[in-house]
Amino acid sequence: MRVKEIMKEAVAINSDMSLKEAAKIMTTKGIGSLIVLKGGEIAGIITEKDITKNAPNLTKRVSSVMFKSIVTVDHEEELDHAAFLMSKNKIKHLPVVKEEKLVGVITATDLIDNVEDLDDDFFFD
Repeated sequence: MRVKEIMKEAVAINSDMSLKEAAKIMTTKGIGSLIVLKGGEIAGIITEKDITKNAPNLTKRVSSVMFKSIVTVDHEEELDHAAFLMSKNKIKHLPVVKEEKLVGVITATDLIDNVEDLDDDFFFD
């Protein structure tokens, strides 16, 4: 199975947004991460964990706490490759790109929901 078959819509924000505004978007949409774009390019990702860590100061800008070393996966890749990237990099949210442009996101929960489509050998490599 390919990543594009299970990816969800990514919600993108700009880096100038406050953590409080980001938290409100996550709550409203029922999601655990937001992709930060700058000039149409992926600049970072912010998760509910980042917001929780900074709860005493929700006026901070997203840019000050977002994770900037972004790992992405191409929408045509197999789920096994996405699972490998998430495991290797110890991440739970993986932006999906097509021709280097954001087209979606997959999460650890998405992989668990589709575990029957992962190669059994993946877990033993």
